[in-house]
Amino acid sequence: MTIFERYLTLWVLGCIAIGILLGKIFPQVATTLDSISIYQVSIPIAICLFFMMYPIMVKIDFAEVIKAGKTPKPVLLTLFINWGVKPFTMLAIATLFLGILFKGWLPGMEIIKGGAQVELYRSYIAGCILLGIAPCTAMVLIWGHLAKGNDGLTLVMVAINSITMLFLYAPLGGWLLSINQMPIPWQTIVLSVLVYIGLPLLLGYFSRKWIIAKKGIEWFEEKFVHYLTPVSISALLVTLVLLFSFKGELIINQPQIIFLIAIPLFIQTCFIFGLTYCLARWLKLSYRDAAPSALIGASNHFEVAIATSAILFGLSSGASLATVVGVLIEVPVMLMLVKFSLRTKHLFERSS
Repeated sequence: MTIFERYLTLWVLGCIAIGILLGKIFPQVATTLDSISIYQVSIPIAICLFFMMYPIMVKIDFAEVIKAGKTPKPVLLTLFINWGVKPFTMLAIATLFLGILFKGWLPGMEIIKGGAQVELYRSYIAGCILLGIAPCTAMVLIWGHLAKGNDGLTLVMVAINSITMLFLYAPLGGWLLSINQMPIPWQTIVLSVLVYIGLPLLLGYFSRKWIIAKKGIEWFEEKFVHYLTPVSISALLVTLVLLFSFKGELIINQPQIIFLIAIPLFIQTCFIFGLTYCLARWLKLSYRDAAPSALIGASNHFEVAIATSAILFGLSSGASLATVVGVLIEVPVMLMLVKFSLRTKHLFERSS
Protein backbone atom coordinates (compact mmCIF):
# COMPACT_ATOMS: atom_id res chain seq x y z
CA MET A 1 0.00 0.00 0.00
CA THR A 2 1.15 3.54 -0.74
CA ILE A 3 1.39 6.17 1.97
CA PHE A 4 -1.83 7.65 0.55
CA GLU A 5 -3.76 4.40 1.01
CA ARG A 6 -2.21 3.48 4.38
CA TYR A 7 -3.23 6.75 6.05
CA LEU A 8 -6.21 7.62 3.87
CA THR A 9 -8.61 8.17 6.78
CA LEU A 10 -6.27 10.77 8.29
CA TRP A 11 -5.83 12.50 4.92
CA VAL A 12 -9.60 12.59 4.48
CA LEU A 13 -10.29 14.08 7.91
CA GLY A 14 -7.54 16.64 7.34
CA CYS A 15 -8.96 17.66 3.96
CA ILE A 16 -12.47 18.00 5.40
CA ALA A 17 -11.10 20.30 8.13
CA ILE A 18 -9.08 22.33 5.59
CA GLY A 19 -12.11 22.67 3.33
CA ILE A 20 -14.37 23.86 6.15
CA LEU A 21 -11.77 26.40 7.30
CA LEU A 22 -11.19 27.69 3.77
CA GLY A 23 -14.95 28.09 3.30
CA LYS A 24 -15.17 30.07 6.54
CA ILE A 25 -12.06 32.23 5.99
CA PHE A 26 -12.53 32.83 2.24
CA PRO A 27 -16.29 32.45 1.64
CA GLN A 28 -16.18 34.61 -1.52
CA VAL A 29 -13.66 32.32 -3.20
CA ALA A 30 -15.69 29.24 -2.29
CA THR A 31 -18.91 30.84 -3.53
CA THR A 32 -17.28 31.84 -6.82
CA LEU A 33 -15.90 28.35 -7.43
CA ASP A 34 -19.23 26.76 -6.49
CA SER A 35 -21.04 28.99 -8.99
CA ILE A 36 -18.95 27.66 -11.91
CA SER A 37 -21.40 24.98 -12.97
CA ILE A 38 -23.60 23.65 -15.77
CA TYR A 39 -27.08 22.46 -14.74
CA GLN A 40 -25.83 22.51 -11.12
CA VAL A 41 -22.94 20.15 -11.95
CA SER A 42 -19.87 21.85 -10.49
CA ILE A 43 -17.08 22.19 -13.06
CA PRO A 44 -14.24 22.21 -10.44
CA ILE A 45 -15.70 19.08 -8.82
CA ALA A 46 -16.18 17.46 -12.24
CA ILE A 47 -12.49 18.02 -13.09
CA CYS A 48 -11.39 16.48 -9.78
CA LEU A 49 -13.76 13.53 -10.19
CA PHE A 50 -12.39 12.90 -13.69
CA PHE A 51 -8.87 12.48 -12.32
CA MET A 52 -10.30 10.35 -9.52
CA MET A 53 -12.22 8.07 -11.90
CA TYR A 54 -9.82 7.77 -14.86
CA PRO A 55 -7.13 5.72 -13.01
CA ILE A 56 -9.86 3.25 -12.02
CA MET A 57 -11.45 3.07 -15.47
CA VAL A 58 -8.16 2.50 -17.27
CA LYS A 59 -7.45 -0.55 -15.06
CA ILE A 60 -10.71 -2.26 -16.01
CA ASP A 61 -10.42 -5.26 -18.30
CA PHE A 62 -13.63 -5.09 -20.34
CA ALA A 63 -13.62 -8.84 -20.77
CA GLU A 64 -14.34 -8.86 -17.02
CA VAL A 65 -17.17 -6.36 -17.52
CA ILE A 66 -18.83 -8.66 -20.06
CA LYS A 67 -18.33 -11.60 -17.74
CA ALA A 68 -19.78 -9.66 -14.79
CA GLY A 69 -22.84 -8.71 -16.84
CA LYS A 70 -23.63 -12.41 -17.20
CA THR A 71 -23.77 -12.87 -13.41
CA PRO A 72 -27.25 -11.72 -12.38
CA LYS A 73 -27.25 -12.33 -8.60
CA PRO A 74 -25.11 -9.37 -7.44
CA VAL A 75 -26.84 -7.02 -9.90
CA LEU A 76 -30.31 -8.11 -8.75
CA LEU A 77 -29.24 -7.84 -5.11
CA THR A 78 -28.05 -4.28 -5.65
CA LEU A 79 -31.26 -3.26 -7.43
CA PHE A 80 -33.41 -4.83 -4.70
CA ILE A 81 -31.53 -3.04 -1.90
CA ASN A 82 -31.30 0.34 -3.66
CA TRP A 83 -34.92 0.56 -4.77
CA GLY A 84 -36.88 -1.95 -2.70
CA VAL A 85 -35.33 -1.43 0.75
CA LYS A 86 -33.09 1.61 1.12
CA PRO A 87 -35.63 4.43 0.42
CA PHE A 88 -38.07 3.00 2.96
CA THR A 89 -35.54 2.32 5.72
CA MET A 90 -34.20 5.86 5.23
CA LEU A 91 -37.72 7.27 5.68
CA ALA A 92 -38.33 5.09 8.75
CA ILE A 93 -34.99 5.80 10.46
CA ALA A 94 -35.07 9.55 9.69
CA THR A 95 -38.65 9.82 10.97
CA LEU A 96 -37.82 7.89 14.16
CA PHE A 97 -34.86 10.07 15.06
CA LEU A 98 -35.69 13.49 13.59
CA GLY A 99 -39.48 13.32 13.87
CA ILE A 100 -39.74 11.65 17.29
CA LEU A 101 -36.56 11.24 19.36
CA PHE A 102 -34.82 14.52 18.42
CA LYS A 103 -37.91 16.58 17.60
CA GLY A 104 -37.79 18.61 20.81
CA TRP A 105 -34.16 19.65 20.14
CA LEU A 106 -34.79 20.93 16.62
CA PRO A 107 -35.90 24.49 15.69
CA GLY A 108 -39.55 25.16 14.93
CA MET A 109 -40.60 26.38 11.47
CA GLU A 110 -39.06 27.59 8.22
CA ILE A 111 -40.22 29.21 5.02
CA ILE A 112 -39.19 27.07 2.04
CA LYS A 113 -38.97 27.93 -1.65
CA GLY A 114 -42.40 28.96 -2.92
CA GLY A 115 -43.42 30.57 0.38
CA ALA A 116 -44.79 27.50 2.18
CA GLN A 117 -44.23 27.22 5.93
CA VAL A 118 -43.15 23.80 7.23
CA GLU A 119 -41.83 22.33 10.44
CA LEU A 120 -38.04 22.11 10.23
CA TYR A 121 -37.84 18.47 11.27
CA ARG A 122 -40.01 17.58 8.26
CA SER A 123 -37.61 19.49 6.03
CA TYR A 124 -34.65 17.55 7.45
CA ILE A 125 -36.48 14.27 6.84
CA ALA A 126 -37.17 15.36 3.25
CA GLY A 127 -33.44 15.90 2.72
CA CYS A 128 -32.71 12.43 4.10
CA ILE A 129 -35.28 10.95 1.71
CA LEU A 130 -33.60 12.65 -1.26
CA LEU A 131 -30.32 11.02 -0.20
CA GLY A 132 -31.98 7.64 0.25
CA ILE A 133 -33.39 7.52 -3.28
CA ALA A 134 -30.13 8.56 -4.97
CA PRO A 135 -27.75 5.57 -5.14
CA CYS A 136 -24.12 6.47 -5.74
CA THR A 137 -22.91 6.34 -9.35
CA ALA A 138 -19.42 7.83 -9.16
CA MET A 139 -17.44 7.67 -5.93
CA VAL A 140 -18.56 4.09 -5.28
CA LEU A 141 -16.00 3.08 -7.92
CA ILE A 142 -13.34 4.35 -5.51
CA TRP A 143 -14.84 2.46 -2.56
CA GLY A 144 -15.11 -0.79 -4.52
CA HIS A 145 -11.56 -0.39 -5.80
CA LEU A 146 -10.13 0.28 -2.31
CA ALA A 147 -12.03 -2.76 -1.01
CA LYS A 148 -10.38 -4.89 -3.74
CA GLY A 149 -13.76 -5.73 -5.23
CA ASN A 150 -14.62 -6.65 -8.80
CA ASP A 151 -14.16 -3.36 -10.70
CA GLY A 152 -15.90 -4.76 -13.76
CA LEU A 153 -18.99 -5.72 -11.75
CA THR A 154 -18.98 -2.36 -9.97
CA LEU A 155 -19.01 -0.61 -13.32
CA VAL A 156 -21.91 -2.77 -14.57
CA MET A 157 -23.95 -2.07 -11.42
CA VAL A 158 -23.18 1.65 -11.56
CA ALA A 159 -24.39 1.78 -15.18
CA ILE A 160 -27.61 -0.05 -14.31
CA ASN A 161 -28.19 2.18 -11.27
CA SER A 162 -27.68 5.31 -13.37
CA ILE A 163 -30.30 4.20 -15.89
CA THR A 164 -32.72 3.05 -13.17
CA MET A 165 -32.41 6.36 -11.36
CA LEU A 166 -33.59 8.22 -14.45
CA PHE A 167 -36.90 6.34 -14.30
CA LEU A 168 -37.50 5.76 -10.58
CA TYR A 169 -36.07 8.84 -8.88
CA ALA A 170 -39.02 11.14 -9.63
CA PRO A 171 -42.01 8.85 -8.95
CA LEU A 172 -40.48 7.23 -5.86
CA GLY A 173 -39.34 10.57 -4.47
CA GLY A 174 -42.71 12.15 -5.18
CA TRP A 175 -44.50 9.32 -3.41
CA LEU A 176 -42.25 9.36 -0.35
CA LEU A 177 -42.44 13.15 -0.06
CA SER A 178 -46.24 12.97 -0.53
CA ILE A 179 -46.43 15.64 -3.20
CA ASN A 180 -48.19 15.51 -6.54
CA GLN A 181 -45.25 16.40 -8.73
CA MET A 182 -41.55 16.39 -7.98
CA PRO A 183 -39.44 18.46 -10.36
CA ILE A 184 -36.28 16.44 -11.04
CA PRO A 185 -33.07 17.97 -12.41
CA TRP A 186 -32.88 15.61 -15.39
CA GLN A 187 -30.05 17.62 -16.89
CA THR A 188 -28.10 17.30 -13.62
CA ILE A 189 -28.56 13.52 -13.50
CA VAL A 190 -27.68 12.94 -17.17
CA LEU A 191 -24.77 15.37 -17.21
CA SER A 192 -23.32 14.04 -13.95
CA VAL A 193 -23.43 10.46 -15.29
CA LEU A 194 -21.76 11.56 -18.54
CA VAL A 195 -19.07 13.63 -16.84
CA TYR A 196 -18.38 11.46 -13.79
CA ILE A 197 -18.71 8.07 -15.51
CA GLY A 198 -18.96 8.33 -19.30
CA LEU A 199 -15.95 10.53 -20.08
CA PRO A 200 -13.37 8.74 -17.88
CA LEU A 201 -14.78 5.38 -19.01
CA LEU A 202 -14.41 6.26 -22.69
CA LEU A 203 -10.90 7.66 -22.32
CA GLY A 204 -9.90 4.81 -20.01
CA TYR A 205 -11.04 2.17 -22.51
CA PHE A 206 -9.26 3.66 -25.53
CA SER A 207 -6.08 4.72 -23.71
CA ARG A 208 -5.79 1.22 -22.18
CA LYS A 209 -6.00 -0.38 -25.62
CA TRP A 210 -3.49 2.08 -27.08
CA ILE A 211 -0.94 1.75 -24.24
CA ILE A 212 -1.07 -2.05 -24.19
CA ALA A 213 -0.69 -2.14 -27.97
CA LYS A 214 2.34 0.18 -27.83
CA LYS A 215 4.06 -0.89 -24.60
CA GLY A 216 2.62 -4.30 -23.72
CA ILE A 217 0.51 -5.52 -20.80
CA GLU A 218 3.52 -5.95 -18.49
CA TRP A 219 4.63 -2.31 -18.81
CA PHE A 220 1.02 -1.17 -18.43
CA GLU A 221 0.46 -3.08 -15.17
CA GLU A 222 3.88 -2.56 -13.57
CA LYS A 223 4.68 1.01 -14.62
CA PHE A 224 1.68 2.96 -15.86
CA VAL A 225 -0.87 1.72 -13.28
CA HIS A 226 1.65 2.12 -10.46
CA TYR A 227 1.98 5.85 -11.07
CA LEU A 228 -1.77 6.37 -11.45
CA THR A 229 -2.83 5.24 -7.96
CA PRO A 230 -1.60 8.41 -6.15
CA VAL A 231 -3.37 10.50 -8.83
CA SER A 232 -6.73 8.94 -7.96
CA ILE A 233 -6.32 9.36 -4.20
CA SER A 234 -4.98 12.92 -4.59
CA ALA A 235 -7.99 13.86 -6.71
CA LEU A 236 -10.29 12.45 -4.01
CA LEU A 237 -8.60 14.61 -1.38
CA VAL A 238 -8.80 17.78 -3.52
CA THR A 239 -12.48 16.99 -4.18
CA LEU A 240 -13.12 16.91 -0.43
CA VAL A 241 -11.38 20.23 0.11
CA LEU A 242 -13.55 21.81 -2.59
CA LEU A 243 -16.81 20.21 -1.41
CA PHE A 244 -16.37 21.32 2.17
CA SER A 245 -15.08 24.77 1.29
CA PHE A 246 -18.37 25.31 -0.57
CA LYS A 247 -20.38 24.43 2.56
CA GLY A 248 -17.88 25.37 5.28
CA GLU A 249 -19.73 28.34 6.76
CA LEU A 250 -23.01 26.43 6.80
CA ILE A 251 -21.41 23.55 8.73
CA ILE A 252 -19.72 25.84 11.30
CA ASN A 253 -22.89 27.87 11.91
CA GLN A 254 -25.11 24.87 12.77
CA PRO A 255 -22.88 22.18 14.38
CA GLN A 256 -25.50 20.84 16.81
CA ILE A 257 -28.13 20.39 14.08
CA ILE A 258 -25.57 18.67 11.86
CA PHE A 259 -24.73 16.22 14.65
CA LEU A 260 -28.40 15.30 15.14
CA ILE A 261 -28.98 14.81 11.39
CA ALA A 262 -25.77 12.78 11.08
CA ILE A 263 -26.95 10.13 13.56
CA PRO A 264 -29.82 8.65 11.48
CA LEU A 265 -27.74 8.95 8.29
CA PHE A 266 -24.89 7.04 9.93
CA ILE A 267 -27.24 4.33 11.20
CA GLN A 268 -28.91 4.02 7.79
CA THR A 269 -25.58 3.69 5.98
CA CYS A 270 -24.28 0.98 8.32
CA PHE A 271 -27.61 -0.88 8.34
CA ILE A 272 -27.89 -1.02 4.55
CA PHE A 273 -24.27 -2.11 4.22
CA GLY A 274 -24.71 -4.84 6.84
CA LEU A 275 -27.96 -6.09 5.32
CA THR A 276 -26.51 -6.29 1.81
CA TYR A 277 -23.27 -7.87 3.03
CA CYS A 278 -25.18 -10.58 4.92
CA LEU A 279 -27.51 -11.25 1.98
CA ALA A 280 -24.48 -11.51 -0.32
CA ARG A 281 -22.96 -14.14 1.92
CA TRP A 282 -26.29 -15.99 2.13
CA LEU A 283 -26.44 -15.95 -1.68
CA LYS A 284 -22.90 -17.40 -1.69
CA LEU A 285 -21.41 -14.52 -3.67
CA SER A 286 -17.65 -14.22 -3.80
CA TYR A 287 -16.04 -11.45 -1.75
CA ARG A 288 -15.09 -9.55 -4.94
CA ASP A 289 -18.81 -9.38 -5.83
CA ALA A 290 -20.17 -8.96 -2.31
CA ALA A 291 -18.04 -5.95 -1.31
CA PRO A 292 -19.07 -3.61 -4.18
CA SER A 293 -22.71 -4.75 -3.87
CA ALA A 294 -22.79 -3.71 -0.21
CA LEU A 295 -20.83 -0.49 -0.76
CA ILE A 296 -23.09 0.63 -3.62
CA GLY A 297 -26.14 0.09 -1.42
CA ALA A 298 -24.63 2.06 1.46
CA SER A 299 -23.43 5.13 -0.48
CA ASN A 300 -25.44 8.01 -1.94
CA HIS A 301 -25.31 10.26 -5.00
CA PHE A 302 -25.18 13.42 -2.91
CA GLU A 303 -24.66 15.72 -5.92
CA VAL A 304 -28.11 14.84 -7.28
CA ALA A 305 -29.68 15.00 -3.80
CA ILE A 306 -28.26 18.50 -3.17
CA ALA A 307 -29.37 19.73 -6.60
CA THR A 308 -32.89 18.36 -6.12
CA SER A 309 -33.28 19.82 -2.62
CA ALA A 310 -32.18 23.23 -3.93
CA ILE A 311 -34.78 23.09 -6.72
CA LEU A 312 -37.59 21.86 -4.48
CA PHE A 313 -36.98 23.69 -1.21
CA GLY A 314 -34.18 26.26 -1.78
CA LEU A 315 -30.49 26.25 -0.90
CA SER A 316 -31.05 27.65 2.60
CA SER A 317 -33.68 25.04 3.53
CA GLY A 318 -33.40 22.32 6.14
CA ALA A 319 -33.64 19.74 3.36
CA SER A 320 -30.56 21.14 1.65
CA LEU A 321 -28.71 21.17 4.98
CA ALA A 322 -29.54 17.47 5.46
CA THR A 323 -28.10 16.62 2.04
CA VAL A 324 -24.91 18.51 2.94
CA VAL A 325 -24.63 16.43 6.12
CA GLY A 326 -24.81 13.42 3.80
CA VAL A 327 -21.61 14.68 2.16
CA LEU A 328 -20.02 15.31 5.54
CA ILE A 329 -20.37 11.74 6.80
CA GLU A 330 -20.18 9.87 3.48
CA VAL A 331 -16.41 9.63 3.01
CA PRO A 332 -15.31 8.78 6.59
CA VAL A 333 -18.12 6.23 7.00
CA MET A 334 -17.49 4.60 3.62
CA LEU A 335 -13.77 4.34 4.41
CA MET A 336 -14.70 2.63 7.67
CA LEU A 337 -16.88 0.16 5.75
CA VAL A 338 -14.09 -0.46 3.22
CA LYS A 339 -11.75 -1.40 6.07
CA PHE A 340 -14.44 -3.62 7.60
CA SER A 341 -14.87 -5.37 4.23
CA LEU A 342 -11.16 -6.07 3.91
CA ARG A 343 -10.96 -7.45 7.46
CA THR A 344 -13.95 -9.79 6.92
CA LYS A 345 -12.91 -10.99 3.48
CA HIS A 346 -12.14 -14.45 4.89
CA LEU A 347 -15.83 -15.05 5.69
CA PHE A 348 -16.62 -15.22 1.98
CA GLU A 349 -13.61 -17.37 1.16
CA ARG A 350 -14.86 -20.00 3.59
CA SER A 351 -18.46 -19.90 2.34
CA SER A 352 -17.64 -20.02 -1.38
